[in-house]
Amino acid sequence: MSEKSYSYEQAGVSIAAGNALVKAIGPLVKATARPGADAEIGGFGGFFDPKAAGYSDPLLVAANDGVGTKVKLAIDHDRHDTIGQDLVAMCVNDLIVQGAEPLFFLDYFATGKLETGVAERVVASIAEGCKLAGCALIGGETAEMPGMYAKGDYDLAGFCVGAVERGEQLTGDKVAAGDVLLGLASSGVHSNGYSLVRRLAADKGWKLDRPALFDADRLLIDHLIEPTRIYVRSLLPVIRAGRIHALAHITGGGLLENVPRVLPEGLHARIDAGAWAQPRLMAFLQAQGNIEPEEMARTFNCGIGMVLAVSADDAAAVKADLEAAGETVFVIGAIEAGSRGCTVQGSADDWSARATWEAIHLA
Repeated sequence: MSEKSYSYEQAGVSIAAGNALVKAIGPLVKATARPGADAEIGGFGGFFDPKAAGYSDPLLVAANDGVGTKVKLAIDHDRHDTIGQDLVAMCVNDLIVQGAEPLFFLDYFATGKLETGVAERVVASIAEGCKLAGCALIGGETAEMPGMYAKGDYDLAGFCVGAVERGEQLTGDKVAAGDVLLGLASSGVHSNGYSLVRRLAADKGWKLDRPALFDADRLLIDHLIEPTRIYVRSLLPVIRAGRIHALAHITGGGLLENVPRVLPEGLHARIDAGAWAQPRLMAFLQAQGNIEPEEMARTFNCGIGMVLAVSADDAAAVKADLEAAGETVFVIGAIEAGSRGCTVQGSADDWSARATWEAIHLA
């Protein structure tokens, strides 16, 4: 009796499916080409030429991230067409706060069984995110790992490298008492807080495929899956002009914990929660979870995806320039002398509070 002949296919890994995916995504990748990268794939690594990108003495800045359990929301509701933008945004927004221009991006897509249609949609959205950020998608890894993931599940990770000319990096050392804090509007929940969002959805029995209670014209799932805004193109000219003292990307930890990360010792950020209208989606989440304002300030972006510290003399002009570039900009607070940290404060009318409130985080 002859012994059974084994193959990789029998073990659950399809080389043919992997090859088909690489062929399908080739044009998507090529569309992200930029000076310094030809954005061809298929080799063992991707090249990038900083000189061709216009840099003479660059510092390289690297960032990597995922999109957390927002991926599960995309999987459960067949919303694979924007989740890649979230992946890119979480990395490139972290680079721009250092003053760095994102140059190239690498992605990691892992699943139990490769479904090329789903994978291609995800990679297409990664490529779209790269185009929005002006960086090249120069490589990645698609891992098919039977037994590691439940049927239909996948996970994503992103890796990005940027550059800034030596001496032009943002380190927070220019921040001074009296600086004005500008907030750039977020596009939604972005990519943090989704474990709480999903818990609320399960416990409260939300019908995500029906119109939102606060917006009869749009499904709740579409509000929740809205991709993270990419701020690179609007911020880069203002950064290069030396007009921004510091930037904070508002991710996990919210306004309260992210702003102090870019402050020097002896300076405190004070943010007025009444300086912008609470987005309807945030008000919905807060009401559904009976969430205290202080908890909102450290969990969600609360409508502000990026915070800038700028000199008081230039604040109005920076605001106008960013609005001309397509951003929605609010004056949300100021820098003052004090313990390194942040205070978010509001009146009884702000964020459904019952009384005047403040949340404080000392770094």
